[in-house]
Amino acid sequence: MLWLTWRQHRRQALFAVVGLAALAALLLPTGHQMRRTFVDSGLAACLDTIDRAEFVADGAPSCESAGLFADRYATFGLLAGLFTVVPLIVGLFFGAPIVARETEHRTHRLVWTQGVTRLRWVLVKVGAVGVFGVVLAVAYALLVSWWVGPFAQASASRFDYMMFDVVGVAPIGYTLFALAAGIAAGTVWRRVVPAMAATLVVFVAVRVAVAAARPRFMPPEERRFPIVTDTQPNRLLGDWLLDYGLYGPDGHKIRRVYRVSCAPTAPDACGQYLPGSYNLHTYQPAGRFWTFQYVEASLFAALAAVLLGVAIHRVRRHVT
Repeated sequence: MLWLTWRQHRRQALFAVVGLAALAALLLPTGHQMRRTFVDSGLAACLDTIDRAEFVADGAPSCESAGLFADRYATFGLLAGLFTVVPLIVGLFFGAPIVARETEHRTHRLVWTQGVTRLRWVLVKVGAVGVFGVVLAVAYALLVSWWVGPFAQASASRFDYMMFDVVGVAPIGYTLFALAAGIAAGTVWRRVVPAMAATLVVFVAVRVAVAAARPRFMPPEERRFPIVTDTQPNRLLGDWLLDYGLYGPDGHKIRRVYRVSCAPTAPDACGQYLPGSYNLHTYQPAGRFWTFQYVEASLFAALAAVLLGVAIHRVRRHVT
């Protein structure tokens, strides 16, 4: 069975390895260039020594080269966003055909007449392709995480949707889910094209739903500070800002603005606001980044396990 599975999927495996090699050929030299600029410009040293307090004084020293670095490599950030489709591609071209191609061409019936049980047939195929998909996802995640690291540090934006979705362990969970969705779709729509279409719809729908729920994986924290102040929140902490605004003393939001302030030496500049008004930020601390990564990866891995269970059940009971 392993030899037969290899024979059936070796073309996709070859294309995947070639694709990963091509991606490495693009990312390794550009990543080294970006890291050299990151160090030679003094930005790395500046970020290491910058004040990490929750609030910093107005006009406090900042890493001015961070903005220049982010602008210079802005296209790299856009390119990183394109990598979000890689798990979907794996699901479409590896997951969906595993069962759908067999049932479409009726080749599964021949295998089942050679003393191979349905359970062994589906477990070997799913296991072999699944292991290869996980290895591919791990290699891809390590490569992209290394490549995008300096850009994420410079922009303090690891929680941004496009950045979060392509680094860490989350892409591994996405890949497992995409594979499982494709396999399960193939047991329901027993032709390759409809199974691929169903995989696309399911994958996108679940990704969008989980991304919408992500800000609530853990209860957000609040940061409130007065409008008469000479300090401001430290943007370099990398916190994920969910909401912000100016609030009145009764707790009602007056307007959505990042910060309203006037210096203690000129408090009358804020005279248009009621005494007791304050700024309020709702956010997820930067320190929760890896917790969120593991939560999301575990969620998609659990969904993948459920879909694989459904697929195995359907092969044993419904696929003819």
